[in-house]
Amino acid sequence: MSNETNPVIVINPNSNQAVTDGMARALEPLTHPGGPQVECMTLFEGPFGIESQADIDAVVEPLCDVVTSREDAGGFVIACYSDPGLQACRKATRKPVFGTQSCGVLTAMARGARFGVIALSEASIERHLRYLNHMDVIGRLAGERSANLSVDESATAGEAFSQLRAVGRELRDLDGADVLVLGCAGMVAHRSGLEDSVGLPVIDPVQAAVAMAISTVLGRTA
Repeated sequence: MSNETNPVIVINPNSNQAVTDGMARALEPLTHPGGPQVECMTLFEGPFGIESQADIDAVVEPLCDVVTSREDAGGFVIACYSDPGLQACRKATRKPVFGTQSCGVLTAMARGARFGVIALSEASIERHLRYLNHMDVIGRLAGERSANLSVDESATAGEAFSQLRAVGRELRDLDGADVLVLGCAGMVAHRSGLEDSVGLPVIDPVQAAVAMAISTVLGRTA
């Protein structure tokens, strides 16, 4: 069977189509003829932004519905930095399911000694730190700082870049980070500009997770 019939399904668990469109543009360079195609989809049952534990809890069941219904998929990526429903989705399907926070952090640790995370808000930092403790990688964290943005602002607001750049420089200069991780899928459009402006590698977790998913799908179908 051709790999092209087994796409990687990238699920944006919020209902903001602008976030999905931005991810799709950023992921175009990862596809090639003969390899798995990447299909980005919006979970319209989800909230407009995943910004609280309640938002995370609300999307677990519809995410599981997606992974059980898409029998044509080669694998799935849950495109939210909080990795909502990751374990539940893995139990619901035999296809590989990737979370963007875990993949982004692992990629960052391959690029530098200490990573810094640009979070959307102060409220999300505690949740992210619990996850990093669970991954047993907290010792490699230089710091996590908030850009004080909503999901929608991170994806569409023109002033978002200056806020993200300021936080990135703080993580570099004050916390000693030598690689940065974007703490929201909506930030993807700013990755390249931040990398040039801050002078450090900047990891987009969605790109990192999709790269791992493509590699896995190719390995399973070889």
